[in-house]
Amino acid sequence: MSVKERKERERAVRERLILATARELAEQQGWDAVTTRRLAERIEYSQPVLYSHFRGKREIIGAVALEGATEMAAAVRAATSAASGPRERVAALARAYLDFATRHPAVYEAMFQLDGGLAFAREDTPEQLKDAFAALLESLGEVAGDGVDPGLFTEVFWAALHGIATLKRSGRLRPGDTEQQMELLVGRLAVV
Repeated sequence: MSVKERKERERAVRERLILATARELAEQQGWDAVTTRRLAERIEYSQPVLYSHFRGKREIIGAVALEGATEMAAAVRAATSAASGPRERVAALARAYLDFATRHPAVYEAMFQLDGGLAFAREDTPEQLKDAFAALLESLGEVAGDGVDPGLFTEVFWAALHGIATLKRSGRLRPGDTEQQMELLVGRLAVV
């Protein structure tokens, strides 16, 4: 292995460590606790080393959001691949989405509520975000209904899921009703 390859591998390992540490800290204490100084202390590197990977917290949030989009897309695809029919796939998608938001609240927040400098629904949208949307579209497009643009339907369904996830997290929905909320959403919007 050349010196250059070794340095690239070490850089990639450091970058993964920075992101894993940021995620861990955010999940434990919230994103306000994630500062470059605290990250540098936790990973035992200097702040200049951290800045050689990310220009600041905003870029770290963006990188965590991209990781989260990849993980969410995989979770949705895994859940929907086991479902037997269109309605079952949509229900599995909704459960997987809401479960992801519940299990990874700081990552979900980075993806959809914090400014990570990412473009959505544009030409310059990062591939990870496009793929996460595609994971939703794969199951939702088939239940959009006649004459309804599948992309538009996916956006509306996604917005409803995001609303449930966000309101649930902030304690603005009755506890324990997530399954009924999800079933109502699927039953009313998923035309089969």
